[in-house]
Amino acid sequence: MLKFVLASLMSLVFSLPIMAVEYEDHDGMLMNHGDGHLMDMGGGMVMGQNTETLPGGCEKISETKEITVHAGHKFAEKFPGRMFAFDTQEFNFKPCTKLTVHFYNDDKVRHQWMMHGLPKYLYPQGMFHLEVSGPGKISGTLILPPGDKTYLVHCDIAQHMEKGMKAELKVGKGDGDLPSIPGLTAPVVPDDYEGTLADVAAAKVASDATAASVATAVKAPPVAPQQPDDSFVSGVTVIGLAIGLLIAPFLAKKFKGMTAAEIVAYVFDLLRTLIDLGINLVSKLIKLLVANKNKILPER
Repeated sequence: MLKFVLASLMSLVFSLPIMAVEYEDHDGMLMNHGDGHLMDMGGGMVMGQNTETLPGGCEKISETKEITVHAGHKFAEKFPGRMFAFDTQEFNFKPCTKLTVHFYNDDKVRHQWMMHGLPKYLYPQGMFHLEVSGPGKISGTLILPPGDKTYLVHCDIAQHMEKGMKAELKVGKGDGDLPSIPGLTAPVVPDDYEGTLADVAAAKVASDATAASVATAVKAPPVAPQQPDDSFVSGVTVIGLAIGLLIAPFLAKKFKGMTAAEIVAYVFDLLRTLIDLGINLVSKLIKLLVANKNKILPER
């Protein structure tokens, strides 16, 4: 009799339908608030929507693409120590691609798919943003800029990115990989559980002392003030004019069809990129000097 009851219960359990995630579709409920900002009262939001305006330097849309991205706790199971993740950690598209993203939230909390670093003259705050509260689906479209660049994609909800919800999107060949992308690139500061807390503290003190001694050793000597060059046409002026003449045709093509405000914004973005490149080069040089100093300093 007991076996019959157990068999009946098991038969009943296995005959029940598997409960699938029910996604609330926000696409038909979004209200346009202007400047590519769409949202509804149910927790769906699109920011930076752009379906028609070409970024400066794009003569036409190179291709039209659609992708589906899922976000949730279950996608982090394959990444030890992570709590949230996208189902895809890397995307790649041609420059000037018209891209539509269908974003699904598989959790009962709020998640985002946010892309940073876009030109601010076209995308407010320099970003494209999809957001869903709870299980749901939302779609948005943007036109990718020209050039080879790697963009950060992440969830900006507190601690969600730190817990693994981030990816990279490469336009063209990209300009390198971003650090700490789960399953793709190494973390900037990996967790290290070898030794004790006292060992870690001692290592930090030694590292700080070494860095201080290296900074003192490589301190540049005072430079005598130079007399200003009174000549009107200096060597720097000649070099600047030559460079300007060489890049003038390229800039003319790049700025074709752009307004004055767009040109100014593009120039500032270019300057920011050059400054970031300079900072990265200086940082690498300092790290190289520190590494060489550690090899030269005798053990005490």
